[in-house]
Amino acid sequence: MLSQDVKTAQKWAERLHQGQVDKSGKPYIGHPARVAGRLHSPEAQVVGWLHDTVEDTGLALSDIEKEFGPETAEAVDAISRRAGEDWDAYLLRVKKNPIARQVKISDLIDNSNLSRLENVTLGDVERQAKYNRALAFLLTD
Repeated sequence: MLSQDVKTAQKWAERLHQGQVDKSGKPYIGHPARVAGRLHSPEAQVVGWLHDTVEDTGLALSDIEKEFGPETAEAVDAISRRAGEDWDAYLLRVKKNPIARQVKISDLIDNSNLSRLENVTLGDVERQAKYNRALAFLLTD
């Protein structure tokens, strides 16, 4: 059974990502649903649903903190990449937050799945290799 927080996060994600599509042209909400669905704790599932909201919808961290608490806001902040931020510095920041780390691993697994794309390009393969290197980094201590 889903906790109330997970249900609320799902509703927020559905509302905030409404009308967005992924690289295959499908509704974007499938991505956070798959990310959250791989996670086991309610805390991580909430962050899984919300992990792209700050970057992609302009939702403020203060709104997340108000609704879900500081631990959730800190994890969403840790997984939200900042403009101009170096990829390796970003991954190091993600790795320091245990919930963000779990969510980013699930996110990378989903983003690395090229079978959801109708036409795979060289850019997609290169992105997959980048994500696989990031996964290896996040999976080691």
